[in-house]
Amino acid sequence: MELPSLTREQVRSIDRKAIDHYGMKSLVLMENAGRGCADKLCELGIVGKVVIVCGKGNNGGDGFVIARHLDARGRIVRAILAAKPDELQGDAAANYAILKSAGIPILGTERLMEELRGANWIVDALLGTGASGDPRPPMSGLIEQLNGANARKLAVDLPSGLDCDTGIPGNPTFRADHTCTFVAPKVGFANPAAREFLGTVSVHDIGVPRKLLEEFLPK
Repeated sequence: MELPSLTREQVRSIDRKAIDHYGMKSLVLMENAGRGCADKLCELGIVGKVVIVCGKGNNGGDGFVIARHLDARGRIVRAILAAKPDELQGDAAANYAILKSAGIPILGTERLMEELRGANWIVDALLGTGASGDPRPPMSGLIEQLNGANARKLAVDLPSGLDCDTGIPGNPTFRADHTCTFVAPKVGFANPAAREFLGTVSVHDIGVPRKLLEEFLPK
């Protein structure tokens, strides 16, 4: 089913209804999102190391799932956590714990520049659809480092720094070669100012029931 572009609040509403009204587990939604991104990376082609930079929210949780799936497929993966582990909550904390138990390296940002050298892909899992305005330190500095790296770049759901609703890029905004977005494009993607940051966009199903999605079709 092809949905129209969604706003930030509509994205939240779909997640809430899938969990509260349909009994879906939020961990399942995150698992499906992360696996979809891992599938797309493999489809695009991976030659060498993938560096996944994760924030403390659900976008970061998606990044942990991506790391696990790529590791399971024999890829070289480094996860960089842009927060303290005790700042993680809910599903992000759960997937961090799984990744740690699996023995997949989870490094601090002090290792970022070292790991970016020789990376084939950089995955931006820092900020999600809830973020607005210019990214603040330390996120702003991390985004600038990622943009300066010589690697292909993929954004999870939307590039960090780009406003979901307006498509106005903050200063700075992650410059993706490819964006994996979930359920439907975001309304801000239609803004011409967003195009140079999005790269190619693919839309990924996360298992939300068709009946729920039909509520968001034009009447």
